[in-house]
Amino acid sequence: MNDPRVALAAIGQLPDVEIDIANAALQLGRADAPHADWRAARTHLSELARDAVALGAEVPAENLEARAAALASLLAGRHRYGGDDETYDDEANANLIRVVERRRGLPVALGILWLHAARAAGWGAHGVDFPGHFLVALEADGAPLPAGRLVLDVFAGGLTLDARDLRALIKRIEGSKAELRPGLLQPMPARSVLLRLQNNLKVRRLRNGELAEALVCVEDMLLIAPDEAGLWREAALMNQRLDQVAAALHCLERFLALVPGGDAASRARAAMDELRTRLN
Repeated sequence: MNDPRVALAAIGQLPDVEIDIANAALQLGRADAPHADWRAARTHLSELARDAVALGAEVPAENLEARAAALASLLAGRHRYGGDDETYDDEANANLIRVVERRRGLPVALGILWLHAARAAGWGAHGVDFPGHFLVALEADGAPLPAGRLVLDVFAGGLTLDARDLRALIKRIEGSKAELRPGLLQPMPARSVLLRLQNNLKVRRLRNGELAEALVCVEDMLLIAPDEAGLWREAALMNQRLDQVAAALHCLERFLALVPGGDAASRARAAMDELRTRLN
């Protein structure tokens, strides 16, 4: 497939359960870094999947600890994947192709590799949208959540986190008064994991004053998540700041198609009226 953005648009039409999360992240990486060696990364993903299939046949059923240890042995051990503390804000840490090259990445980028391997092994797993620190959870076959779940910190090589560890983590991120709360460990859809990955690039570029480059990130996010109203509004604001009036109007029209009523819709219509005066 020559154009990664064609692939991303096709992914955007899939139901969430049909998304191949590692391939989707690979296409995001291709779109963002067209000269990176995506073919080598694709070959590596296939290798990881083959190794994980073998794990699935070896590890005893219903033993989440054994599954976690096997994945850690494969990813953190054999392939040396780990968190990158020294250059955490390097954009390479949020591009799956570069993560594969360097064996270092952000928690969400590493998490996508863990999810890829777990699913190849035939094991239930999902991302956890923990504040400030993406986590992965393994699911016991047929067991309801939360009892049948083991939460892992893949940035730390697959360290198992119990309730006490999670409480300490939320306090470290949100402050000493923070506590665990309902919904904090909700399973993330694959599309949301991919958006969190790409959002890291967007935030870094905005921080560096690279508005046009940040807009490209949002546009790629919209390819895989065309029904995310908030992203259309964000793209409209970025286009407006870049004096791309027609593009801003288009984004606001898409936003209103998804959110036709309420205060946000009223503000969007007012913004469109102001933008139209700039076209005349």
